[in-house]
Amino acid sequence: MWNIDHSYMLVTAFVLLTSCKHAILHEIKEWKECHFTSSCLCKNVPGSEHLIADCSDKDLLRIASFPNNIQELSLRNNDISTIEDGIFKGNSLLTTLDLSFNRISQIRKNSFKGLTNLLSLNLSNNDLKYENRSFEYSAFYFLENLKNLNLKRNVYTSFVPDLWKLQSLESLSIDYVADKIAIFDEKFGYLKNLKIIDLFGFTGNCKLTILTEKTFLFLPKITHLNLSKCKIQHIFQGTFKLMRNILELDVSLNTCLRFETLENITTDLQHSAIEILKVNYIHGILEKTTVLKTSHIWNLQNTSIVRLEAVGNRIQTIESGAIKYLPESFKSVDIRKNMFSVGKYLLDLTNMSIASLEMADNTSPLNVITSYVEECPIKEKTITINSENNWLFTKLPILELLKNTSGKFVFPMPRNLINVSLRSNNLKLELPNLSFSANEIENIDLSDNVLHTWTGPITDTFRSIGLILPTDVDGEIFQNLRNVVYINLSKNKITNIPNLLFQKQRNLERLDLSVNMIEDINFKLSHMKKLTFLNLRNNRISTLSKDAINELDSIAKTNTNLTIDLGENNLVCNCDSESFVKWIINTPTILHRREEYECKTSQNTISLLRNPREVFKTIQKECMSYEGLIIALTTGILMFIFILCGGIVYRYRWKLRYLYYMVKVKWHDPEPKSDNKDDRLYMYDAFVSYANEDDTFVHHKLLNNLEKTGGIQLCLHRRNFLPGNDIATNITSAIHNSRKTIVIMSSNYLSSYWCMFEYNMAKMESIYERNCENILFLVFYEQISACDLPLKILELVHCQSYIEYPNDEYGDVVFWEQLQKAIKSF
Repeated sequence: MWNIDHSYMLVTAFVLLTSCKHAILHEIKEWKECHFTSSCLCKNVPGSEHLIADCSDKDLLRIASFPNNIQELSLRNNDISTIEDGIFKGNSLLTTLDLSFNRISQIRKNSFKGLTNLLSLNLSNNDLKYENRSFEYSAFYFLENLKNLNLKRNVYTSFVPDLWKLQSLESLSIDYVADKIAIFDEKFGYLKNLKIIDLFGFTGNCKLTILTEKTFLFLPKITHLNLSKCKIQHIFQGTFKLMRNILELDVSLNTCLRFETLENITTDLQHSAIEILKVNYIHGILEKTTVLKTSHIWNLQNTSIVRLEAVGNRIQTIESGAIKYLPESFKSVDIRKNMFSVGKYLLDLTNMSIASLEMADNTSPLNVITSYVEECPIKEKTITINSENNWLFTKLPILELLKNTSGKFVFPMPRNLINVSLRSNNLKLELPNLSFSANEIENIDLSDNVLHTWTGPITDTFRSIGLILPTDVDGEIFQNLRNVVYINLSKNKITNIPNLLFQKQRNLERLDLSVNMIEDINFKLSHMKKLTFLNLRNNRISTLSKDAINELDSIAKTNTNLTIDLGENNLVCNCDSESFVKWIINTPTILHRREEYECKTSQNTISLLRNPREVFKTIQKECMSYEGLIIALTTGILMFIFILCGGIVYRYRWKLRYLYYMVKVKWHDPEPKSDNKDDRLYMYDAFVSYANEDDTFVHHKLLNNLEKTGGIQLCLHRRNFLPGNDIATNITSAIHNSRKTIVIMSSNYLSSYWCMFEYNMAKMESIYERNCENILFLVFYEQISACDLPLKILELVHCQSYIEYPNDEYGDVVFWEQLQKAIKSF
């Protein structure tokens, strides 16, 4: 039947396939056709100019010559039958050579000549089955630096080629077929650096019928030995005795060994460096069940073993007291696909220091592949324990030996255990009131079992629900509990509840979230129309948000019995919680024992909510906003200051402008100034201020009568202003450098901006530079009514004398004489 596991596996497979696809596509882009042949693909070694060449699956019949920059070469899965002498003599940089899955039938002495730096050679799955005819003497003569050699799927006997020259060899994968006692002779004694031997029967031809103390006599330095699926029928004590450096030993898939052989193995390993021991499927799957005895493992107490694998050995029980002989270094055990039943060995689990326990699939072992079944010779003695039940335990109440005095089941657990897998054990369990001994468990997998009754509680030490609930953003934890009416999640250190956690609980009547660390109701409640009591007592709630208030009011509209308990929270009564306090006054929701609610005011005092209206009035007074008044006053003050400053600037506008331009004039004036203003020399006797419309009078009559006839030096803007300077600067400079300023007053003058500018600058000059000396001399060129004169000019007319131009023959003489006299008198 299709289930969630199948869906999960399908999705996982899809993701892996997609990832692999992208990885393969990326890999393909790196490969390009080799420049020296179209039969191979090449790519650069990362960070080097050397090449990796792939010539596999090309139906090649012979090995061609390759350039000397090839570092890795693959010729696997072709039709190569011979290796020509010296064909690799120009490939001294080659480190990896793969010739597997070809038809090579002979290796000669010069076949690998030139490969002095070769580190890895793969000759597996060829036709090197003719022993000495296939391997000449010193066939590997030139491979003095070779570290890894694979000769699997070639020979079907115990023949081993001459390997004495391979002094650097560390890993050897070979075939070995011996119908009787298997012995690795003195040839292996020359391989001083050999650490790994791979005889795995799935990838090669292996038959080691009997192993004795002479089998590995010349291989004492081996660290990794794989003897799995080698049709071993018996291992005598002493076989591995000399292997003091062994780290990993695998004798799996040798079902004719029977489980009792484990004692011989562990006896030999008691003084070794063993870390990983694999004895999977060493007991026939059609044999009777067996027991793991003390004698099988007691010798391991002297080792530093880390992991033990004993999968599929039909183990039904463990001898009481046996587990205590496992050393402290022991961290992981895999005993899947066995036949465990209840026994006193369960009490010994607390003495184990393991972190991972894999105990899944303890059902019928007949689901293993048929190739595990071997035809074995009959042995006289077989240790078995029969049981009618082929699962771990059918019902926990039979564990009377695990009951303590209070009647609670205390299940012993290894104190350092982290991961437990009891998946697919056909467990038919009732979970009673159960507890566990002290442990560090993080993950327990009980999937694919039948837990038909859950009485509980399991234990009071599972206190991580507060960390789990906040991560359930989709509400999956309670999604199937649609008819539940009461949920108690108190005392779980819950900090936050996702919005959709209770989305399916429409029939919920009571929800207890007391004694947690919740700060607000941020989960959906409005669909719980039958909710009558929500307990939020003793949390960290300071106020309720607008959304939370809306959720509660939505329920209260149809359910007048809704009660909420907010006691022993850190409620606050300040400006931020004004709407919350107002809700307390007006809500139809019943606030359980509201008179005991305490809230903290803005003055850090505690106030009781016995009379929330008084509290609300106090908050209103404290939080009354003066923002409008402050803004109005500030605006008024700013406007007053602005108007005042504007009036001052306007009142003294000509003074400010004069000072500004005088600074510019004095900054650029190269002439030295005298400290005594009376001794000052002026460039001009008079500056003439006039309108452009009156220039005929100025440039003819005025200029002739004053400058040419009277010798008075005049400054005229059309004649004497410096080009390039701005007009205002020229005007200010001219007035400042002239003893007098003659104003030719006319209606044109009054309407000219620059004329009035000259007039005002002259007044400022007289006030601030000439100590209020009168330097202005008014000449009325035409008749102007007093009402047409600006106030500032009319004021000057009333307080100082002026002269009118007569514009007649006799009056002109007197006018010019008086004007000359007036100017020279200064």
